[in-house]
Amino acid sequence: MKKDKKRYRSQEWFDAADDKTAFIHRSWLRNQGLPNDQFDGRPVIGICNTWSELTPCNAHLREFAEHVKKGVLEAGGYPLEFPVMSMGESLMRPTAMLFRNLGSMDTEESIRANPLDGIVLLTGCDKTTPATVMGAASVDLPTIVVPGGPMLNGKYKGERIGSGTFLWNIKDKVSNEGYTKDDLMEAEGCSARSDGHCMTMGTASTMACMVESLGLTLPGAAAIPAVDSRKKLLARNSGRRIVEMVKEDLTISKILTKKAFENAIKINAAIGGSTNFIIHLKAIAGRVGVDLDLKEFDSLGSNIPLLVNLMPSGKFLMEDFFDAGGLPVVIKTMKEHLHNDAITVNGNQIGENNDRAACYNEEVIAQVNKPFKEASGIAVLYGNLCENGAIIKPSAATPELMVHRGRAIVFETVEDYHTQVDDPDLDIDENSVIVLKGAGPVGYPGMPEVANVDLPEKILKKGIKDMVRISDGRMSGTAFGTVILHVSPESAVGGTLAVVETGDMIELNVPERRLHLDISEEELIKRKAAWTPSEPALKRGYVKMYTDHVQQAHLGADLNFLNGKSGSGIPRDSH
Repeated sequence: MKKDKKRYRSQEWFDAADDKTAFIHRSWLRNQGLPNDQFDGRPVIGICNTWSELTPCNAHLREFAEHVKKGVLEAGGYPLEFPVMSMGESLMRPTAMLFRNLGSMDTEESIRANPLDGIVLLTGCDKTTPATVMGAASVDLPTIVVPGGPMLNGKYKGERIGSGTFLWNIKDKVSNEGYTKDDLMEAEGCSARSDGHCMTMGTASTMACMVESLGLTLPGAAAIPAVDSRKKLLARNSGRRIVEMVKEDLTISKILTKKAFENAIKINAAIGGSTNFIIHLKAIAGRVGVDLDLKEFDSLGSNIPLLVNLMPSGKFLMEDFFDAGGLPVVIKTMKEHLHNDAITVNGNQIGENNDRAACYNEEVIAQVNKPFKEASGIAVLYGNLCENGAIIKPSAATPELMVHRGRAIVFETVEDYHTQVDDPDLDIDENSVIVLKGAGPVGYPGMPEVANVDLPEKILKKGIKDMVRISDGRMSGTAFGTVILHVSPESAVGGTLAVVETGDMIELNVPERRLHLDISEEELIKRKAAWTPSEPALKRGYVKMYTDHVQQAHLGADLNFLNGKSGSGIPRDSH
């Protein structure tokens, strides 16, 4: 192969001026049977793999890496696969979110420390996508994402079952529909029937749509089911494309512009994406130095029409979305709202990429002039209960509760909630406001998806399916309900949420973007002066570093020393 004129980053390792150093770097790789011309100046592509059998959503990515490698080799590159920390939402304790920033650090340092010219990110489960994108963005090499894809549709008793979404209905199914243990056991297998991540528009699917709308994937990547042969083709074509991106010096920062972030916010609103989108997009923006204010998620997205009829906001699933045309249809339909000139990984503008998309099922993807809902997106609330903001997803909430005044029923911790919620003597009714403390970034730690707590059994038995719930935690993208999330500052650092007491009146007014604790300013000052923080659960290792340095939810819950890209400079050589 003829050596490219351009000198790549990897040549600092393999073609070093110091013959001894180059000998060391090349010779140890020779144990893999590499020929002499492997080090002739071709682009070296790192395949960053979040495969793990402990992350069921990503358990098929080991095979995907082989398809990427074929593409890289066909394009004249040299592929090297490497693992990074994988965060499985379904198994990790206390919460996978605690380790998102650690996974990003693993990704960042693995890329920077090694002779890599371009990066392919293999992602799937919720936190693996933002973690690897955050890490890659900090290094700023040419980067392309290959989402692992959703599972096939789940079905039970003739109905679609959405992985995750069905989970939040179990208590109601048992209480009111007579579901038995055998029913639930059968439903388990039906709700996870193939390789892939959640097939609802939960966080995993939202993250796949996020990276496609940011321009970090080839067109149409997000919705292809994990077991569809076209997903393997996508992996192979992505391997081919990353080699060309290296030659073009199309780095990730050239794609992650303010226009790209604004597009992503609007597209997320149109698809009814997860509220977790906010905290992850904010963190990614912080890594590339793009100024993205929490209010922009409201100002840009709250009046966008809901175009996608998927659980939890609708009735269909990701396989249906793919069959209907997938995200390219949404992007084309939304073109009057978007920056169509934003550049993507294939070197083309996002409008150009999706201009020929066609919708094959308007029950699944609506036209912009006939949406499923006139306005969707995220509402950002402010008030004395959330000075730095809180969020709610109106498309997943009960319209009648968007303006509400109710008596607070306070649970200091998740454990406190589990102990008390089904006590028949609990003084609560459907007009009450459930307040859950201690679930923020510092308080849990890690900010778990517990904010959409189940309603008390005695409320469910009345046929009530929703109540106003407030927390400094997050909720699963597969969940629904009138839930105020990400209250900032959180209770564990002395935010107003920390001093709410059972019996206080709370006012919610989503149209006015207001969340208010109805006590006097004097009483609020008095309570805060008397408040003392709890001792942290752990005082060592990564958890201590996390609690010492994590930012609040409105800033993306990244570690404060990781903001801004640090670049792909060559580390010092010890040889």
